[in-house]
Amino acid sequence: MGLDSITAALVLGAVVAAAVLGQMFFFSKKQWDPRERHCLVTGGSSGTGLALAILLVKGGAHVSIVARNEERLQTALAELEKHRQSPEQILRSYSFAVNSESGSAAAIKAAGEPHGGRSPDAFFLVAGASHPYFWVEETEETIRRDLDASYGAQAFTALAATKEMVRQGVKGKIVFVSSVLGYFSIVGYSTYSSGKFALRGLAEALHSELMLYDIGVHIAFPGTIYTPGLEAENKMKPKVTLKIEETDEGSTPERVAEVILKGVQKGKFHITLDFIGHVFEASTAGSTPRNNYVVDTFYGLIGFIALPIWRLTVDSTVRGHRAEHQEYLRQKGIVPSAK
Repeated sequence: MGLDSITAALVLGAVVAAAVLGQMFFFSKKQWDPRERHCLVTGGSSGTGLALAILLVKGGAHVSIVARNEERLQTALAELEKHRQSPEQILRSYSFAVNSESGSAAAIKAAGEPHGGRSPDAFFLVAGASHPYFWVEETEETIRRDLDASYGAQAFTALAATKEMVRQGVKGKIVFVSSVLGYFSIVGYSTYSSGKFALRGLAEALHSELMLYDIGVHIAFPGTIYTPGLEAENKMKPKVTLKIEETDEGSTPERVAEVILKGVQKGKFHITLDFIGHVFEASTAGSTPRNNYVVDTFYGLIGFIALPIWRLTVDSTVRGHRAEHQEYLRQKGIVPSAK
């Protein structure tokens, strides 16, 4: 073995050893405990938001849920009460639209009142919606609406939350919920993915910036979640998108909430839920802080080989849809009917 080979082997061994030791140190850190902390959950009246709120209540946290629909909020609050761990826990619901800084600030102020005006310790930002259409069907109005739902509903709450935590000196957490479609995208998700990619960019920036205030930032990338919202979404979703997604197994809100909370407790920045998420996380990480260098390397190698092949199959499915799509466009009046 030549000197260069020995040097290379030593360097590789040192890198692996450092990674393993680093992970041992990482997992030895004290986990975040929601007990007796005030946690605010947007989108908390149903689905993943409600499932997260229930887990936080079970963990002994004071929980405030925020959503628009008052009736669903009251139903959700009654569900939270079933899981109360002590009479001292403060459980509240608040009806606010959080797709503006002013609406988010008002929600935070209201939620803080039972706590002497103190800001919540942790914000779980789950609010959002998806309206999948073909790009040629979109308008300026629908683009703004969808970006408002997929990005603004979380970004403006994060902005108001950061200002309040910094003003009060609260060393807390902000948890974004993006989507696996914040790592890649396909036909039908032009406006939704734009917002989810933007959330990743925002989280990356805040993960760095909010170190100035000892505020932790996390972002989750779940795939398909089985909720009533998904059923409504599938009714408007392009057929080709449904075809591409037909092998997607999906997850329940409870499963998604469990993985998100565990990821936050372990201090993970990017939180992924399944094999596909792990592969895309490792393959698109760039300089993003890693959760596990060894495991990410493994998933990255899989992605290096498998993702280009997967993309070819997706593109083939899309091209095979051209004739059907042209007929769809004619029925919609987007292109003239054939003479």
